[in-house]
Amino acid sequence: METIELAGNYCAQWGEGPIWWQEQLLYVDIERQLVLQYDPITNEEKTWDVSGSVGRVGTVVPRSQGGLVVAGDTGLHFLDPESGNTTAIADPETDKPDNRFNDGKCSPDGRFFAGTISLVKHPGDATLYRLDPDLSLHNAFSGVTNSNGIAWSADSSTCYYIDTPRQEVIAFDYSPETGLLTHERVAFSTSHISASPDGMSIDSNGNLWIAFCHGACVICYDPKSGKQLHRVELPCLETTACAFGGKNLDELYVTTGIHKEQVEEDAGRLIRIKGLGVQGVAAYSFDG
Repeated sequence: METIELAGNYCAQWGEGPIWWQEQLLYVDIERQLVLQYDPITNEEKTWDVSGSVGRVGTVVPRSQGGLVVAGDTGLHFLDPESGNTTAIADPETDKPDNRFNDGKCSPDGRFFAGTISLVKHPGDATLYRLDPDLSLHNAFSGVTNSNGIAWSADSSTCYYIDTPRQEVIAFDYSPETGLLTHERVAFSTSHISASPDGMSIDSNGNLWIAFCHGACVICYDPKSGKQLHRVELPCLETTACAFGGKNLDELYVTTGIHKEQVEEDAGRLIRIKGLGVQGVAAYSFDG
């Protein structure tokens, strides 16, 4: 039976970027400029304040040799969880003060894909970037406005991606050898939903789970047909991103944010959905 419950004690202003790693959930609070680690055993959070270096942090991913990689206002950085210190890697948009990094995840071959957002909603002024293990940064896909969810098929041949204002899921052919995204096409449209497609996760059946910002829901789609398979209604409007976690990767964690006007009791809380009857796939780390 499907159940919805609150996880942890922290209330984010704008939670984002959840990723399950080493039996704990990593995520960020963009506006409070925090990286968080939720422990489901203790039901408590550990936090790292990155306001002095990263600023508004849009995403966090694990690093295979230890530590974390984050991206935000001032580009991409390594984060040492022991000391809390950050080390700058690259900042490709110093000439765009109205842009910052938003969502991102690692590909199965260990590259870090993270994209920017135009905070003033200037169409096409943002970019999806690729950080390779040698720490070289590349333009992976340009002409973006609000870079959001990204996920790969089990065989790594397809990359799914969301540029939120397009209200569709884009698909690319993906090359693990080169990291290149080619043959752009629309996998399916979400324009029938009166909300914004945001963060995304993929399950072991190859179906996509999308959090809809301003929509108070997470929806599962078959990316091949675009058919809606399942919808979970949630107790706050700003559902921002989702990730499978738990011992068997069969629990869906959802980050949320606080609505600018509407007062909601559970807004900003981390939500855990159990009993969906599906499993996610293990997260990937950055190999650099």
